[in-house]
Amino acid sequence: MIFRSFAFALALGAAQAVVAATAGQSAPNFQLVDTQGKAVQLSDFKGRYVVLEWTNPQCPFVRNHYNTRNMQALQQRWGERDVVWLSIDSSNKSSGEYMKPSKLDLWMHSQGAAQKAVLVDDDSTTARLYQAKTTPHMFVIDPQGTIIYAGAIDDRPSTRPDDPPNARNYVQAALAQATDGKPVATSNSVPYGCSIKY
Repeated sequence: MIFRSFAFALALGAAQAVVAATAGQSAPNFQLVDTQGKAVQLSDFKGRYVVLEWTNPQCPFVRNHYNTRNMQALQQRWGERDVVWLSIDSSNKSSGEYMKPSKLDLWMHSQGAAQKAVLVDDDSTTARLYQAKTTPHMFVIDPQGTIIYAGAIDDRPSTRPDDPPNARNYVQAALAQATDGKPVATSNSVPYGCSIKY
């Protein structure tokens, strides 16, 4: 009986360990190197709103948000309001979808991306830290370092070009509400997209 209880406790602990970071939790700190070779640490931006965007240029869901310029528009709009936007590619170096930093940088530039930095998580450590599941998987962090939104970018899980402009964008809503001093109406949602290649 004691063994069963211990085994159950271990199983429960393991299950809790793989739960994705959610709204209301402190955002785990991390340090990664960007595509320019510069070290970037989340804690460097304490006191500012931060958006984490898990990305993978080979994912059709990601490409749809960039081809329609939906992602770039968000990056630019909120960057102008001093929000730090960090894109993270956690495709493991052993994965066929891994892109070298120079190639990832070139792709982002070709798309006219406007994030603060594109970060390379080639051993997937930071993805595991947040239990990021998909590309895109989005997190919004407030100036105190608390996650105020976690989940999908919007409410239309598709790759149709006409969907991003007409969707309810959860990231846009969370940032608009939070910066206006209002509570975030939808603070968690189920992310959609391509699975991250751990």
